[in-house]
Amino acid sequence: MNTDNIYLRKELSWLAFNERVLQEAADKLNPLIERVRFLGIYASNLDEFYKVQFANLKRTVIIEQEQRNASGASSTNSSQLLKQVHQKVLQAELQFDSLYNELLLEMARNQIFLVNERQLTSYQEQWIKQYFKKNLRQYITPILLDSYTDLIQFLKDDHTYLAVEIINNNDTKYALLEVPTDKVSRFVLLPSEVSTKNKSIIFLDNILRYCLSDIFKVFFDTTNLNAYSIKITRDSEYDITYELDASMLDVMSLGLKQRLTAVPVRFLYQKDMPRELKALLMSKLMISERDAVSGGRYPNFKDLMYFPCIGRSNLINKSLPSLTYQGFKSYRNAFDAIREKDILLYYPYYSFEHVLEIMRQASFDPNVTTIRINIYRVAKDSRIINSMINAANNGKKVTVVVELQARFDEEANIHWAKRLTESGVKVIFSPPRLKIHAKLFLIDRLENDQIVRYAHIGSGNFNEKTARVYTDFSLLTADKKITDEVRRVFSFIEEPYKPVSFNYLLVSPQNTRNKLYQFIQQEIDNANLGLKAAINLKLNNLTDEELINKLYEASCSGVKIRLIIRGICTLIPNMPGMSDNIYVTSIVDRFLEHARVYMFENMGQQDTYISSADWMPRNINNRIEVGVKILDPQIKKTIRDIFNIQTSDNVKARIIDKELNNNYVQRSNRKKVRSQSAIYDYLKQLEHL
Repeated sequence: MNTDNIYLRKELSWLAFNERVLQEAADKLNPLIERVRFLGIYASNLDEFYKVQFANLKRTVIIEQEQRNASGASSTNSSQLLKQVHQKVLQAELQFDSLYNELLLEMARNQIFLVNERQLTSYQEQWIKQYFKKNLRQYITPILLDSYTDLIQFLKDDHTYLAVEIINNNDTKYALLEVPTDKVSRFVLLPSEVSTKNKSIIFLDNILRYCLSDIFKVFFDTTNLNAYSIKITRDSEYDITYELDASMLDVMSLGLKQRLTAVPVRFLYQKDMPRELKALLMSKLMISERDAVSGGRYPNFKDLMYFPCIGRSNLINKSLPSLTYQGFKSYRNAFDAIREKDILLYYPYYSFEHVLEIMRQASFDPNVTTIRINIYRVAKDSRIINSMINAANNGKKVTVVVELQARFDEEANIHWAKRLTESGVKVIFSPPRLKIHAKLFLIDRLENDQIVRYAHIGSGNFNEKTARVYTDFSLLTADKKITDEVRRVFSFIEEPYKPVSFNYLLVSPQNTRNKLYQFIQQEIDNANLGLKAAINLKLNNLTDEELINKLYEASCSGVKIRLIIRGICTLIPNMPGMSDNIYVTSIVDRFLEHARVYMFENMGQQDTYISSADWMPRNINNRIEVGVKILDPQIKKTIRDIFNIQTSDNVKARIIDKELNNNYVQRSNRKKVRSQSAIYDYLKQLEHL
């Protein structure tokens, strides 16, 4: 197979995904404040892009430049790609700025005003002075910039700082102020005059700008004080050296320290910053002009994700009350319900409270003897963790597999690991270079002198916060065929190099790749025999070239392939003679599409799997991921019905093509289908039945 130009670059595909997020900010079907929040999601996503994708690309370019200088070769593909990335980001940022200004005007029409320190009434000025003294001053410690200041050491990733000019006649000094958004809300609602219904909000940054004299007059004589916003983004990768006598906690703690002091890959600064101050900062941060990006006075917009709910109720999404799975109500406890019939939950349509209640019951149920669970990302005040501690206090054997390498959650997971260990819970960490991304728990229960096991296999984390906004499947089962294999997964986690086999589970890196090859090949064979052959996949990301090649092969054999890919998709659909039978869409809406589903026609058997794994090399080769075959016919039908609703979306679905145009699926004369709303109605009807 000729592999030239048959894959999209993952970096460009990722940026195209973030442009779909920006489309949501532009979509007037969305309520006003939700559009503002999509701007925040876009900004947060872009920060992560620079930490991961851009940083990796930049390292590749540096390595290739060194090799090119040694060989005298011309510019590399990676350096050309870097230029494309810069251009795409610049175009998107211009669109962002235009949308931001448009939404400011729209908010003003709705009597919501974002004001700065120069637009305050005299009453608001006095109020801000008091607010600063009461709520902010204790968190403000200026850092004076001199020849000894090491900015790389102390500047925090993604935090907003004010670079301040302290001018006294002809003498100028410089200082930095951190905007303490981790302590105080970035948005402060100002008191309104009695005679107006206007709502005024001020950024925390601007309160500090207004109070500069209160901060610096304590020690400095000044004739003028000027403040300019800055922000840095660091490379999120870090080098980890595994010592034989070092614990995993120590290794990951060292890795986090390396990240905190990594050289920045992006420097955002206010465009009217004086040249001398900019040069000083760039020199101390070791940043080149190429990685310095000028902008307005707010370089950090990710906090817009949390823009407050003010104004009329129609400015935010109507709430969709979480559904209750009625099957639990007929039984004394959750275990009786699960033993009777496999249960499928789909968040956030169903309440995550069901899983929390199962773990709460397990923690004190006298018949429960053992609990095993793996955690990747959990909520800040995790009830799951508390249940595990309570279970250990109640004398149950509790094992928690903690993934310390969960990107950007390492520090939280180190904290949880220590707390669990102190509470008598057995804590297991993943082996070096093998992340555990599976979403499992297994509960052993003594019933009639027999051990009955109850398992959870899901596509999302045990996180009550994200379960309110991420769409994910959870299968709850007492089917011995599956629970026995889940038990083997936990044994495999403890001894990852011990031979183990699975029939109903897809377990990376053990059997997932080979199984997927087999499933695709069976569709190819059936198509070649003139039989119906189809593959339907829903993934967050599709980048594994070997699996993509297999899908291309299937397309060439006449297999009908329907893909729903939320984020990165390096497969190119509709290439003549290569992917004519592959159609790809992406859905971006109020909930983050996160579930992974694999479906294969298999001569009418319609084999269906849910999984924690995307089709990326890391998920197939370097992580412990688990997918499960759906055995219950009704659950299988439910999953396929949901997938069919999503493929019918003509409101929030975009077509993925080679040009990355993000064109919406055309509605034509068809009925309007917004899949997330339609799925809620479908599941609600199921519960009524």
